[in-house]
This record gives sequence, structure tokens and C-alpha cells, in this order.
Amino acid sequence: MEPRKRPGRTPAPAGRTARPRQAEVARLAGVSQATVSLVLSPKPGAKGRIISEATRQRVMEAARSLGYVPDPAARRLAAVRNNLLGVFSFTATFPTDVQHSYYPFLVGVEREAAALGFDLVLFTGSSTGGAGAAVPDALGRVRLADGCLFMGRHTPRAELKRLVEDGFPVVHLGRREELEGVASVGADYVEATREVVGRLAESGHRRIMLVREDDDALASVDRQRGFLEGLEAVGLPSGTASVFRSADPQRELTAERLRAWTDDGVTAFVVEETDTGAAWRGLLGAVREAGLDCPGDVSLALLGSPPADLADEPVPTGFDIPRPQLGAAAVRLLAALVAGEKAHEPLVRCVFRPGPTSGPPPARP
Repeated sequence: MEPRKRPGRTPAPAGRTARPRQAEVARLAGVSQATVSLVLSPKPGAKGRIISEATRQRVMEAARSLGYVPDPAARRLAAVRNNLLGVFSFTATFPTDVQHSYYPFLVGVEREAAALGFDLVLFTGSSTGGAGAAVPDALGRVRLADGCLFMGRHTPRAELKRLVEDGFPVVHLGRREELEGVASVGADYVEATREVVGRLAESGHRRIMLVREDDDALASVDRQRGFLEGLEAVGLPSGTASVFRSADPQRELTAERLRAWTDDGVTAFVVEETDTGAAWRGLLGAVREAGLDCPGDVSLALLGSPPADLADEPVPTGFDIPRPQLGAAAVRLLAALVAGEKAHEPLVRCVFRPGPTSGPPPARP
């Protein structure tokens, strides 16, 4: 009889790209594939062979050695939850700087996870900016956790859809209705933007323009919707002519373009916040190059927070995104999904922020 093999830290065959299969686990553990299935994919209430603890441990060691995780997965290697929640960011590097716009999200995530009794696993494979996240099974490693929270404006839809179809609990931080089946939490950008427009109108502005990046992310769509609804609510001109959308606002927002708008009667500009801050940087640069005074000649409002490297400048009129609250809400939703419960988190309200960059419009001759 062939001697039983003992699992070890045997490296994967050179060039292998496929996920390890149960058959490989069985060969390494020296047991049948049926035994592996009973250990790694137990069915609740199933009756049959009793697996000894020694055999179970041998299978588990083999699975860990090969990096095998069962589907629908990451629920737990032996039908027991790990009490681990994953966090995956599609930014160029995982945000750890306290000035990074994602850092407050992580503060809320960590606090709520601790309160609910979960540990966090930070997946740093997005250090290339998420470029490799679209290849098949690129997100497979998140299955080591009981569920995973994803952050970022641009996400690989196919990979997230595959996780959801496998029954793996997924929550996206930031409302993403186009990701069918993916639960998400988000801020109420529509109502917050409406309020900013209303405040500017109360100050006397009658021509207001939105400056945004050329991006179909739902956060951008929501801000534009709130902007246009805000104009309509106060009876001001709206429509696409009131929106400047640019793929490169730092280059296309020139002093000449800005002067043309102000000569045409525009007295206030509302700008969306994005990860790059390109629209806000572009507008600030154009205002300075044109020699305009803010808020004497033009009023500016930012729909979110300024980039960290501009923190020394006056905090602009706009609204604050409740990042810690959003992080906490995302963890609550993910924990509920891990527990197999139906749950919903309402949109989180953004708070209006008065600032020195807006005031009454200049008097016209």
C-alpha cells in the first residue's frame, strides 16, 4: 500500500495560473476527493461519514498550503466563520496617510468592525492602481475573509459580479447602482448639491455653472443631478449649457474661457470633488491667471473637500462628506450580509459648509 502523503509547503507548479482544485488538495493530503469535499464544503444537516480530527486537520493544512479557498467561499474553511472582514481599495496605493481622502473612511470602518467583533484584512493588491483587478479571479484572495468591502470610483464589474454570483458577501463603499447585485452605501450628494445651489441663489447669484470631470461615476452623476434640480428649484437657467465637463480640466479651464463665462453673466462656479481634485485645481488656476478676486468677482463652491495638498488655503464653501459614518454604515451592511440577513443602509446626509470663497455677486453697471 502506498504510504500516506503528509501535507507540506510545497510550491505550486511553475507557471500555474488556475486556482487550486479539490483534487490537488486530496492528493497532497493523501485522502479521497470526497473526503476533501466533506471537510471543505460541508452541507448543513448532512449525514454520512464521520471525519476524524486528524484527517480534518490534514486536509486543512493541505488546503492552506495550496492556497485553496472553496466557492462560494471565504465563508470559512471548515464551515466556521473567521470573523474577518476584508477591505480592498482600487486606488494607486492603499490610503494610510491621515490627509488622504479615504483615510476617514477607514477610521469609521475600523471602529465599527471592532464594535461588532470583527478583525480586518487589508488587501493591498491594488497597489498598482487596480489595473490588474480586471483579470480573471484577480479578486479571489479576498475570499479568505467572510466578506469584503470595496472602495474606489472605478471597479472591475465582472470580477465583483462573479463574487456576488458565488454567494460571497460584497459591499461597495459609494453608491453603485450599475453594479447589479452589489450592495452599497453612499452619501446623499443630490440633496447636498441642491442645498449648495440654493445658498448661492439666496446670496443673489443668477448664473451658476457646474465644473466637473468627464466621468460617469455615480458620484459625479448624482452631483450633476442635484445641481440641475437645484437650479430648477430656484427658477434659474439650467440644462447642459450650465455644465462644463472636461477630461482634462487643468488644461482646458483657461483664463480666457473663464473670462468669457463671467462676461456672459456667470458669477458663481460649483465644482465636484474627485480623487484627483483636477476640476478644483483647474478652476483655482484659471481664477488666478485671469486676475479675478474670490469672492469679489466670482464665488466658488466645492462639492466635497479640497485635496490634502491644498489644505493650507481657505476651506471653500460647499459640503462635508461624512466619511467615518459612511465607513461604519458599510461595515454594518457587510456584517449583516455575512450573517445571512437582509439589510439596507440609507443614504448618509452631507452637512453644508459655509466658507470664505462665496459671497454676493458683483454689482453690475
